[in-house]
Amino acid sequence: MIGRRAFIAQSSLGLAGLSACADPRVTAAPALAPSPAALPDFYADIEFRTFRYFRDTVNPVNGLVPDRWPTPSFCSIAAVGSALTIWPIAVERGWITRKLARDLTLAALRFFDTAPQGDAARGTTGHRGFFYHFLDMKSGLRYKDTELSSVDSTLLFLGMLFAAGWWTGDDPEEAEIRRLGSDIPARAEWLWFQNNRPVVSMGWHPGKGFIERSWDGYNEGMMVVLLALGAERHPVGDEAWNAWCAPYPRFWRGEGGTRHLAFAPLFGHQYSHMWIDFRGIRDAVMRGAGFDYFENSRRATYANRAYCMVNPMGWEGYSRDLWGLTACDGPGNFKLPFKGQDREFYGYAARGPLGQPDERDDGTIAPTAALGSLPFAPEIVLPAAEAMMRVPGLYREYGFLDAFNPSFRYAGKKLETGSVQAESGWVARDYLGIDQGPIVIMAANHRSDFVWKVMRQSPIIRRGLERAGFTGGWLKK
Repeated sequence: MIGRRAFIAQSSLGLAGLSACADPRVTAAPALAPSPAALPDFYADIEFRTFRYFRDTVNPVNGLVPDRWPTPSFCSIAAVGSALTIWPIAVERGWITRKLARDLTLAALRFFDTAPQGDAARGTTGHRGFFYHFLDMKSGLRYKDTELSSVDSTLLFLGMLFAAGWWTGDDPEEAEIRRLGSDIPARAEWLWFQNNRPVVSMGWHPGKGFIERSWDGYNEGMMVVLLALGAERHPVGDEAWNAWCAPYPRFWRGEGGTRHLAFAPLFGHQYSHMWIDFRGIRDAVMRGAGFDYFENSRRATYANRAYCMVNPMGWEGYSRDLWGLTACDGPGNFKLPFKGQDREFYGYAARGPLGQPDERDDGTIAPTAALGSLPFAPEIVLPAAEAMMRVPGLYREYGFLDAFNPSFRYAGKKLETGSVQAESGWVARDYLGIDQGPIVIMAANHRSDFVWKVMRQSPIIRRGLERAGFTGGWLKK
């Protein structure tokens, strides 16, 4: 099992003509709005409800957070990384006390500090300093045959590093957070995960070894390589960033103000940016391109919306305010007639514009796709958030359910991940922790650079960026 967010083999089907960047109605993204920035009152309700997913579902004994709810679920270590970042946001916003946030943070750090490691298929939580993608919510042990995940461990480690930087109090508990939040990520044996290659593998299974696919090209794996370069004890060699960038030429899409490194699902443009401030800093590729990775994500956000506006597949509901394709739940794996053609629908899958790497479009929109891009393009994200709040049955107790598909109106189908509503098509049943996290974290970054200003002080992040050849901006300070 490679994992939900693992990279699907790159494909280019010659559909560039369907790309939003090729449509004459689509222009370059306007100039970036200044930060920090205020948000309208309705957005505070979205943030608070989404935060409550983490507060109400966390296991307070070990700090683990479920992959999804209300469906009974295992823990996602990526969701724990988000939670470790969200607890301080909640303190700052007055949603929980500092003591409760500290207790929940310590519960997670103490658990991972002493969790059993080893190469056995059962009875462990991780191996060589990394952790399995999914864990049992109570015992914290590996869930079934899930992989030892380099990217999900990275999401967990980034949350730990943020905790180590934010909790600055003099009391022994906050000192313990700083110690564990720095020490646990430092144990990761990144050289081992390279498997004698310049790139980092996506994962490893006991008894089977490393997953064939590695992190190279443009996608969410950027944070993996940067953390591996900046690691305190077991960093990868200098060749890792060049190996990561080597496939870039086949990822470029668009021209002029729409030109960008493309990856169809928007999560690939968001995850690294949740913790790393890429504004004004550039590696060799971006110095050559004339813009930074933040601007790249801004252009990708506009391209994702523009594709939905053009809507080459003719799906119901796509519009200038209802857009956003990424990895998310879906109605299920079906081949059904739609407007005189047989169309494929999917369950959980990565989705994004046709003609881009990791393309797939089955009419399913995910709120996290737009809302996770808030700092990049607030002028189009805020109208999308308002529009999705009006979709029947989508906005609930913990904010937005994971996804909806206005075209899927097939009564009588046996669905595993949601329900069909006559007015709005299919609506997901669950909230997903990995999709809830970007909504809260990116809003905090947009409001006040909340996470970014802490992580700019991390020696691991700085070292990783500098070894990758990034210069300029805040790195000069």
